[in-house]
Amino acid sequence: MIRYAHTNLIAKDAPRLISFYRDVFDCRSIGETRDLSGDWLDRLTGIPGAHLFGEHLALPGYGNGGPTLEIFGYDSVIPHTATVNTSGFAHLAFAVDDVAKKLKEVLAHGGGQIGELVQNRYADGRKITVVYATDPEGNILELQSWSEPSVYVRDDSIR
Repeated sequence: MIRYAHTNLIAKDAPRLISFYRDVFDCRSIGETRDLSGDWLDRLTGIPGAHLFGEHLALPGYGNGGPTLEIFGYDSVIPHTATVNTSGFAHLAFAVDDVAKKLKEVLAHGGGQIGELVQNRYADGRKITVVYATDPEGNILELQSWSEPSVYVRDDSIR
């Protein structure tokens, strides 16, 4: 059996980032909080004296059995700078009803914006409205909304 379990974000301020994802993206607690330390964690992480803490959040659109967003902090966190073209994991994408409205909410909760909000129509007629944003710690988010192609059928027999 193979099943996707979770995506992990290491936070400089885990409680703040947990609140951001709960408030802005309707992620919810599944009661899986962690406050871990010990020899086994030191051996697992390769960090002497490791201490991690945080919570698993259910992603919107999934029940408690779905994949989670695991937000953890350590006593010592090494900062990084993410860009949309950095190799490795680049962003978390959320499908939303109204991209502009959700972007305003991200900004109001301490997030940021990268580039412009744009629309593009694909060859199959579908249209995407999309923007890159950041959470309060600079992790990149994609906010997207898709619309299906309009179907217009001309029927000359109707007069």
